[in-house]
Amino acid sequence: MPKGKLFGYGGRIARIDLGGRNVRVEPTPEDLARNYLGGRGFVARILWDELRPGTEPLSPENKVVVASGPMAGLFLPGSGKIEMGAKSPQTGLYGESNMGGHLAGELKFAGYDALIIEGAAAGPSYIFIDDEKIEIRDAAKYWGKGAIQTEKEMKDDLGEDFKIAVIGPAGENLVTYAVVSHDFGRQAGRTGVGAVLGSKRVKAIAVRGSRGFEVADPEGTLRKGKEMYEACFAKPGFEEWTPYGTAGVTDWINEIGAFPTKNFQTGYFEKHKAINGPTLRERILVLDKACTGCPIPCGKYSRADYRGKTIYVEGPEYETIALMGGNLLLENIEDVAYVNYVADELGIDTISGGAVVAFVLECLEKGLLTTEDVGRELTWGDPDGVAWLLERIARREGVGELLARGVKSAAEKVGRGSERFAMQIKGLEISGYESRYAPAMMLAYMTADIGAHHNRAWAITYDAAVGQDKIEGKAWKVIELQHVRPLFDALGLCRLQWVEIGFELSHYAEMFPLVTGWEYSWEDLLRISERIWNLTRCFNLRERPDFGRAWDLPPARWLEEPLPSGAGKGRFVSRENAERMLAEYYELRGWDANGLPTPAKLRELGLEFVLDSLNLGA
Repeated sequence: MPKGKLFGYGGRIARIDLGGRNVRVEPTPEDLARNYLGGRGFVARILWDELRPGTEPLSPENKVVVASGPMAGLFLPGSGKIEMGAKSPQTGLYGESNMGGHLAGELKFAGYDALIIEGAAAGPSYIFIDDEKIEIRDAAKYWGKGAIQTEKEMKDDLGEDFKIAVIGPAGENLVTYAVVSHDFGRQAGRTGVGAVLGSKRVKAIAVRGSRGFEVADPEGTLRKGKEMYEACFAKPGFEEWTPYGTAGVTDWINEIGAFPTKNFQTGYFEKHKAINGPTLRERILVLDKACTGCPIPCGKYSRADYRGKTIYVEGPEYETIALMGGNLLLENIEDVAYVNYVADELGIDTISGGAVVAFVLECLEKGLLTTEDVGRELTWGDPDGVAWLLERIARREGVGELLARGVKSAAEKVGRGSERFAMQIKGLEISGYESRYAPAMMLAYMTADIGAHHNRAWAITYDAAVGQDKIEGKAWKVIELQHVRPLFDALGLCRLQWVEIGFELSHYAEMFPLVTGWEYSWEDLLRISERIWNLTRCFNLRERPDFGRAWDLPPARWLEEPLPSGAGKGRFVSRENAERMLAEYYELRGWDANGLPTPAKLRELGLEFVLDSLNLGA
């Protein structure tokens, strides 16, 4: 391969200065691509290099990095993932979220591997990209409008072939768990990147590309891509999983005692069959919907009639069913679809949004908040109340101001023991797996770099396979998953083929050199993923000098309260056992007893440059 020639990449990075209203296009550095691959790796390294320690997340000094990977946009399964990252306003730590749809490939077709969005615009704006042309345009006509409405209007204005990512009112009003939405229902949902774009007065990013990009071995890439599709279709799980998408796991999660119910008070919801995948398909499904290159369309585009109003929404997918269904005691799929639609239009993460509403309901139940504090009567199982509260949050009106920074911040203000049931780790609300009877999943949440999110290591299947009571020996599996799963985010791929239908990882190892021309083994790729994992841990330490073991512990509910019902009745993971799991995990990672990477480990991974910024000893 010629020196400096990047196969599998757009080859350029666009740096967009909103305050100065100028754009600078730079070549994608070959060493960045070789050592960090793309996507999540680009986000982590760029934020490390370019953010001053202590940067206020909602200030112009924060940056939003949007990055694809070398396999994004290709003819192969699941090639539609893009990463968006910034210092998180939700946690104050490393923040990043991935999103499906069609933006990743389109950005590369325009010739860009990443966008670095800096500064802040003087007024509502959107970023317009049409191959070589990049402009910062006025967005006053779209400001204040919902995310779904805005995307439709922008497509009407610009053309159907533009791929558009937008924020809703929650992002405009700096709600720290605001999302970036795309393709009428895909979201970069976690850590509040939508709020960072809102602070920069960026309503949307619109991209159209026609340039294409080169791969090292076109014939080999096409041949292997066809082989990968055929292998997907041949998997026994293909026809079982496709009809329901992620909603199909609802019954199983409930059966093993891990379905979040009533603010994680328990892990079993008696009404789960009224909101599961088969019920979704029978009652509200319009059509299946897929991202770029995907043979298993997990998106379920739905139509629901709610009290005389017809709504259309992508979903609900599993996480929304869990956090805005069982966790709020909503008892039919139409109600869940309705609150899903409200959250999507407002631009609110349904995981964090559901957790915040559940926290308020439990505070009311326990007398820690009153109806007067909140502004109206709210009860479990009331979708109208959920929608009302989401509106208050998105507009930061009344009680919405208390809740706009998430459950950790709200619990600090409410006090009186509410911290015990503020279901978050590192400031990020826990996603859809009650883990008192799933220790590996709990450890995955505890050690995830962005806070309690399942996409870093979906370890609950390992709990079920080897025993849900077992504590010892689970750390190694969590670490393995934390290298494999985020690797997909660096490559620009979706992991669902591997996770849900058992698609072999060897396919990706064989495809990589055909695309890039680099003879990396699967072990080489995993080593890069480990490098990225350690870098984001160091980012968190740089931002918070007190960062370490104490930040990894879950809320007291998980450490002290036995599950009252379901398969896990009577079980919980004691603080002693949580500490034991952490100790085993840190040792296997080559970190110290406080959970910090050692200088030796950083040097081993080629991260010597971080040592000058950190106090890690010799």
